[in-house]
Amino acid sequence: MTGKKLARNVAVVGVGMSKFGVFPEKTSRDLFVEAYRDLISSIENHFAPEDIQAFFMGNFTSDQFEKQGHLAPIITSWIGLSPVASMRIEDACASGGVALHQAILAVASGQFDVVLVGGVEKMTDLPTAEVTNALASAADTLFEIPAGFTFPGLYATMATAYLEKYDADPDAFARVAIKNHSNGALNDKAQFNQTIQDVIAGKKAKAIKKGIPVPSWETEMEFMQDPKANPMIAWPLRLFDCSPISDGAAALLLVSEDLAAKYTQHPIFVAGVGQASDGALAERDSLTEIASASKAAQQAYAMAGITPDDIDFAEVHDCFTIAEIIASEDLGFFPRGEGWKAALEGQTARTGLHPINTSGGLKSKGHPVGASGVAQVVEVWKQFHGVAGDRQLPGELKYALTHNVGGTGQTAVVHIFEKRN
Repeated sequence: MTGKKLARNVAVVGVGMSKFGVFPEKTSRDLFVEAYRDLISSIENHFAPEDIQAFFMGNFTSDQFEKQGHLAPIITSWIGLSPVASMRIEDACASGGVALHQAILAVASGQFDVVLVGGVEKMTDLPTAEVTNALASAADTLFEIPAGFTFPGLYATMATAYLEKYDADPDAFARVAIKNHSNGALNDKAQFNQTIQDVIAGKKAKAIKKGIPVPSWETEMEFMQDPKANPMIAWPLRLFDCSPISDGAAALLLVSEDLAAKYTQHPIFVAGVGQASDGALAERDSLTEIASASKAAQQAYAMAGITPDDIDFAEVHDCFTIAEIIASEDLGFFPRGEGWKAALEGQTARTGLHPINTSGGLKSKGHPVGASGVAQVVEVWKQFHGVAGDRQLPGELKYALTHNVGGTGQTAVVHIFEKRN
């Protein structure tokens, strides 16, 4: 199956990201400078800031988190790129992915030859309750929010529907978290550099030091099922089913194919793109799938001329563990109702049939929402270049997919990248 092609090929020639985490001493400007410098260090042949013709920046709501609007030109000036065209793109948690999508189309159209793509969010200065309310503005504030929903509640509704429809085992949610923490422990840029076993060991050591009873967990699943260690947030989702509140930034340099060799001998190419939308959760026919993600994936596969079986690995939007399971079905890796079984069986682990979120995903790497869709491509670059360290996938890698979602799927954007020999 083939679809419309880009008017000209687009290459990624450099990537960078800040450490994700909690940084009270840093602003979004500081975080993006860190990502930008990391990008520059990844470009092997040549880099001149004056080459950049435009800056596409994903950011959800610096207006609420930092009381700073109009962020793109401010950061453009901060990194010395004024007066290039700059724009902030907002599509909730898909802001970074949509910024990337627009940048790809701008280069493919011939409007620009060299563009900077960025994503940034500084979330942790506000109390958790205020962050939750800020994020909730990405839902339907006329109907969903007055009914008492927040995003944990919305995704819990999807999780409940999934469990009931497919008679699924909720242990699958825990397995997603365990797997992603295992991957994130191997990523020095991740917010959580700990496996669940590391978390258990740390809590036991803390209990011994305090002279209090040592928890009796022997396995990861015992820990994940303990209501004190892993409390319920919105049934059936527990604390470790939820991605964290994070600060962070990521950056990419995109160029037209004819310029790629100027910057690197090892570019990666955009093979397919897709973007789609949907209404609020209550408006949908199904609570167990995200139709916009399926549509975006179909567009990307058609453009690339490949099928889901051709994808070597994927970075997907696991804002909650149920989101990864549903995504694995939306993207065609597993049939409907089989994603939970695949998670339990380890098919999405690094050694599995369809490796998902080798970076640690949003769950472990962190979720500074405007940066998440851009940071996914950083992992693609590292895996394609064989520099992912102990989380490096074996064998020859050719195709990778990134999947970024805004809200509960009101926005979905999918990109497929290709490594050429």
